[in-house]
Amino acid sequence: MKHLIRTALTTLALCATTVHAAVEVAGVRFDERVTVAAQPAELNGAGLRTRFTFKVYAMGLYLPARSQSAEAIHTTPGEKRIRIVLLRDVDADTFADALVDGLKKNHTAEQFAALQASVDQLRTALLELGEAREGTVVELDALANGSTRLSVDGQQRGADIAAPAFYPALLRIWLGERPVDDDLKRALLGQAD
Repeated sequence: MKHLIRTALTTLALCATTVHAAVEVAGVRFDERVTVAAQPAELNGAGLRTRFTFKVYAMGLYLPARSQSAEAIHTTPGEKRIRIVLLRDVDADTFADALVDGLKKNHTAEQFAALQASVDQLRTALLELGEAREGTVVELDALANGSTRLSVDGQQRGADIAAPAFYPALLRIWLGERPVDDDLKRALLGQAD
């Protein structure tokens, strides 16, 4: 009987450690939890960005606590991470232009003008890459002080972007009224089927 109880407890312990397994999107693994600036963040959702029939990138969104509300995600403070893994080679100019287009589609001309200095800073840091090959990992982190940090393949690129309004603006590229991909938006909000 003791052996049976011990076996059952061991099995339960093993199951408990695997409940929060990684999520895989198009062969890209997204861990259930990560650390952003020494703070834990949970995978809110992960999905695939396609354009026409081509797979462009896999993306995961990490938050201090899960939420299915885009507005709550925009306004809730705390460390967050957008993790993008490219599924094809792309030049930095094309990638930067796509982000800028997404920002423009989800902001008025006045709102975008207010973001222009931050947009320019991000664009400059991205253009220094020249080209991003398939498998390149781009991470955009929201830090506790409200700034945005860009990292590529684990290395910080450029100085942190200080404007607190910039990270919520970036999130609108994927979670705004006119997201770059509706299916990806649902996946990032944890609403995918």
